[in-house]
Amino acid sequence: MVRAGLTTARVTQAGAELADEVGFDQVTVSALARRFDVKVASLYSHVQSSHDLKTRIALLALEELADRGAAALAGRAGRDALTAFADVYRDYAQEHPGRYAAAQLRLDPETAAASAGVKHAAMMRAILRGYDLAEPEQTHAVRMLGSVFHGYVSLEAAGGFSHSAPDSQASWSRVLDALDHLLRTWPTA
Repeated sequence: MVRAGLTTARVTQAGAELADEVGFDQVTVSALARRFDVKVASLYSHVQSSHDLKTRIALLALEELADRGAAALAGRAGRDALTAFADVYRDYAQEHPGRYAAAQLRLDPETAAASAGVKHAAMMRAILRGYDLAEPEQTHAVRMLGSVFHGYVSLEAAGGFSHSAPDSQASWSRVLDALDHLLRTWPTA
């Protein structure tokens, strides 16, 4: 019999919380069963496997990021939009390191196409409309922004900027200034 109160959403949320505490790579159905003080078999009514659990956590993280991104972008354009969106990623990674790692999970094409990840690309393209970039340059710029945001956040999370001056916030601001300048003066092919 399934323990009362367990739902797929509750199991996924608890998995996301566990990821933030111990790291996304340490999340398993067994670890989650210990958290709920239930047998592993009880959770298989809600998730099919550890991979299914991790996929659900990734989808939750992408949705949370998309919601934050949409709220941050409302009424903004140009550099203000770029900065607001970038800060959403950085802040989310700092607040929810396990979920941020989950958001990087490679999803199968069908799941990815139906995920909030599509919203992320659309929001980046909305930011780029303020810079007047046409295709295929817009796609190049989306890839560049994603690489810079993720790269910076990953290096910062690993402690890569903690032992030198200036502090990482000052560098982050300069990186965003440089990205804004690059997008305003994007080279033509």
